[in-house]
Amino acid sequence: MAKRRAVFIPGMGYDTRAPLFAYVGESLRRAGFALHEIGWEFPAGLAAEQHGSWVAERVRPALTEPTDLLVGKSLGSLAAPLAADRALPAVWLTPLLHLPEVVDALQRTEAPFLLIGGAADRTWDGAAARRLSPHLMEIPEADHSLLLPGPLVRSAEALGRVCTAVEEFVQVMWGK
Repeated sequence: MAKRRAVFIPGMGYDTRAPLFAYVGESLRRAGFALHEIGWEFPAGLAAEQHGSWVAERVRPALTEPTDLLVGKSLGSLAAPLAADRALPAVWLTPLLHLPEVVDALQRTEAPFLLIGGAADRTWDGAAARRLSPHLMEIPEADHSLLLPGPLVRSAEALGRVCTAVEEFVQVMWGK
C-alpha cells in the first residue's frame, strides 16, 4: 500500500528542521505518511503584498505529486488558497489569521483543517479560528513559536499536546 504524503511548508524564519516540524513529522511518519519538506530562504525586503505569490510559487511544484496533507507554519499558511483550490486537508501551525487572504482561503476550503495557535501570538485570532474550524488547539500564553513563559518544560508539554492534536486529526481523517 502506498504511503500517504504530507508536504511541510516552513515559516519565514522557522524551517522544517525546527521542533514543531520535527515532532509533528514523527507523529505523521508513525501514522504512515511520507514527508516532503519544502526548504526556502525568505528574501529580505520582499513587499508584504508579494508574500502570498512568493509562497505559492514555492509550494506549487511540491503539489505535482499526489498529496494528502499540507502542514504549514506561519508564513506557510499563505498556501491556504492552494489547499482550498485542491481540497487538501491541512494542519496550520500558528497561521496568520490576522491576514484577510488567509482567513478568506480557510473560509472557502471544503477539506478539514486543524488550526494550532498561541493566545499570546499577535497573528492569532482565536475567535476567527473557532469560527473557521471545529479542529482547533489554542495554547494559552503561547507566543508565535508556541513557546510559553516560565520553565521550559511548559513549552515541551505544549509541544506534546500539539503532536496529540495532530495525531487525533489524522485519526479522524484517515482512521488508524
